[in-house]
Amino acid sequence: MKKILFLSAVLALASCKKETSETPVQNTTETYSEGESAKAATPEALGKEIFEGKGNCTSCHQVDQKVIGPSIQEIAKTYKDKKGDIVTFLKGNAEPIVDPSQFAVMKTNFPVTQAMSDEELKAIETYIYSNLK
Repeated sequence: MKKILFLSAVLALASCKKETSETPVQNTTETYSEGESAKAATPEALGKEIFEGKGNCTSCHQVDQKVIGPSIQEIAKTYKDKKGDIVTFLKGNAEPIVDPSQFAVMKTNFPVTQAMSDEELKAIETYIYSNLK
Protein backbone atom coordinates (compact mmCIF):
# COMPACT_ATOMS: atom_id res chain seq x y z
CA MET A 1 0.00 0.00 0.00
CA LYS A 2 2.86 2.41 0.80
CA LYS A 3 4.39 1.72 -2.64
CA ILE A 4 1.13 2.58 -4.39
CA LEU A 5 0.74 5.76 -2.34
CA PHE A 6 4.35 6.76 -3.08
CA LEU A 7 3.94 6.02 -6.80
CA SER A 8 0.73 8.05 -6.90
CA ALA A 9 2.47 10.99 -5.24
CA VAL A 10 5.37 10.82 -7.71
CA LEU A 11 3.00 10.71 -10.68
CA ALA A 12 0.96 13.59 -9.31
CA LEU A 13 4.06 15.74 -8.90
CA ALA A 14 5.37 14.82 -12.33
CA SER A 15 2.14 15.84 -14.00
CA CYS A 16 1.93 19.24 -12.29
CA LYS A 17 2.70 22.18 -14.52
CA LYS A 18 5.42 24.52 -13.41
CA GLU A 19 3.94 27.99 -13.05
CA THR A 20 5.77 30.78 -14.78
CA SER A 21 4.96 34.38 -15.34
CA GLU A 22 4.55 35.19 -19.00
CA THR A 23 4.69 38.59 -20.55
CA PRO A 24 2.69 38.81 -23.76
CA VAL A 25 4.82 39.75 -26.74
CA GLN A 26 3.24 41.23 -29.82
CA ASN A 27 4.41 40.96 -33.42
CA THR A 28 6.73 38.02 -32.88
CA THR A 29 7.38 35.02 -35.02
CA GLU A 30 7.82 31.81 -33.09
CA THR A 31 9.28 28.59 -34.44
CA TYR A 32 10.21 25.43 -32.70
CA SER A 33 12.91 23.13 -33.97
CA GLU A 34 14.59 20.36 -32.07
CA GLY A 35 13.17 21.66 -28.80
CA GLU A 36 14.51 25.18 -29.22
CA SER A 37 12.45 28.33 -29.39
CA ALA A 38 13.36 31.26 -31.57
CA LYS A 39 11.57 34.61 -31.26
CA ALA A 40 12.13 37.57 -33.50
CA ALA A 41 10.17 40.71 -34.28
CA THR A 42 10.28 40.28 -38.07
CA PRO A 43 11.02 37.51 -40.58
CA GLU A 44 14.26 39.34 -41.42
CA ALA A 45 15.32 39.33 -37.75
CA LEU A 46 14.38 35.65 -37.42
CA GLY A 47 16.38 34.89 -40.56
CA LYS A 48 19.42 36.69 -39.19
CA GLU A 49 19.05 34.86 -35.87
CA ILE A 50 18.92 31.47 -37.61
CA PHE A 51 21.67 32.40 -40.10
CA GLU A 52 24.04 33.40 -37.31
CA GLY A 53 22.86 30.79 -34.81
CA LYS A 54 21.65 27.26 -35.37
CA GLY A 55 22.12 27.51 -39.14
CA ASN A 56 25.83 28.18 -38.59
CA CYS A 57 25.82 29.89 -42.01
CA THR A 58 28.30 32.57 -40.92
CA SER A 59 31.05 29.97 -40.77
CA CYS A 60 31.09 30.11 -44.60
CA HIS A 61 29.13 33.26 -45.55
CA GLN A 62 29.76 36.87 -44.53
CA VAL A 63 27.66 39.88 -45.54
CA ASP A 64 30.09 41.56 -47.91
CA GLN A 65 33.03 39.21 -48.46
CA LYS A 66 33.65 35.72 -49.72
CA VAL A 67 34.97 33.39 -47.04
CA ILE A 68 34.45 29.74 -47.95
CA GLY A 69 31.19 30.43 -49.74
CA PRO A 70 29.98 33.54 -51.55
CA SER A 71 28.98 36.65 -49.62
CA ILE A 72 25.36 37.18 -48.61
CA GLN A 73 25.24 40.17 -50.95
CA GLU A 74 26.47 38.05 -53.88
CA ILE A 75 23.91 35.34 -53.09
CA ALA A 76 21.09 37.90 -52.95
CA LYS A 77 22.14 39.60 -56.19
CA THR A 78 22.58 36.33 -58.11
CA TYR A 79 19.27 34.86 -56.95
CA LYS A 80 17.46 38.11 -57.75
CA ASP A 81 19.07 38.47 -61.19
CA LYS A 82 18.51 34.82 -62.14
CA LYS A 83 15.08 34.63 -60.46
CA GLY A 84 16.31 31.70 -58.37
CA ASP A 85 14.57 30.17 -55.37
CA ILE A 86 16.74 30.20 -52.26
CA VAL A 87 14.29 28.12 -50.21
CA THR A 88 14.16 25.37 -52.84
CA PHE A 89 17.97 25.31 -52.95
CA LEU A 90 18.24 25.10 -49.15
CA LYS A 91 15.83 22.16 -49.22
CA GLY A 92 18.28 20.44 -51.57
CA ASN A 93 15.88 20.57 -54.52
CA ALA A 94 17.64 23.03 -56.85
CA GLU A 95 20.99 23.31 -58.58
CA PRO A 96 23.54 25.83 -57.28
CA ILE A 97 23.55 29.07 -59.25
CA VAL A 98 25.93 31.31 -57.31
CA ASP A 99 29.19 29.34 -57.10
CA PRO A 100 28.71 25.76 -58.35
CA SER A 101 32.37 24.97 -57.58
CA GLN A 102 31.53 25.21 -53.86
CA PHE A 103 28.45 22.99 -54.08
CA ALA A 104 30.15 19.96 -52.50
CA VAL A 105 30.92 22.03 -49.40
CA MET A 106 27.38 23.45 -49.19
CA LYS A 107 25.82 20.03 -49.77
CA THR A 108 27.22 18.81 -46.43
CA ASN A 109 25.03 21.43 -44.71
CA PHE A 110 21.75 20.31 -46.27
CA PRO A 111 20.81 18.09 -43.29
CA VAL A 112 20.72 21.29 -41.20
CA THR A 113 18.63 23.30 -43.66
CA GLN A 114 16.37 20.37 -44.56
CA ALA A 115 15.45 20.01 -40.88
CA MET A 116 14.22 23.62 -40.82
CA SER A 117 10.59 24.60 -41.30
CA ASP A 118 9.41 26.47 -44.40
CA GLU A 119 8.93 29.52 -42.18
CA GLU A 120 12.55 29.38 -41.02
CA LEU A 121 13.84 28.94 -44.58
CA LYS A 122 11.70 31.86 -45.82
CA ALA A 123 13.08 33.95 -42.95
CA ILE A 124 16.64 33.13 -44.03
CA GLU A 125 15.72 34.08 -47.59
CA THR A 126 14.24 37.37 -46.36
CA TYR A 127 17.40 38.10 -44.38
CA ILE A 128 19.61 37.34 -47.40
CA TYR A 129 17.59 39.66 -49.63
CA SER A 130 17.69 42.40 -46.98
CA ASN A 131 21.43 42.65 -47.64
CA LEU A 132 21.03 43.61 -51.32
CA LYS A 133 22.98 46.74 -52.14
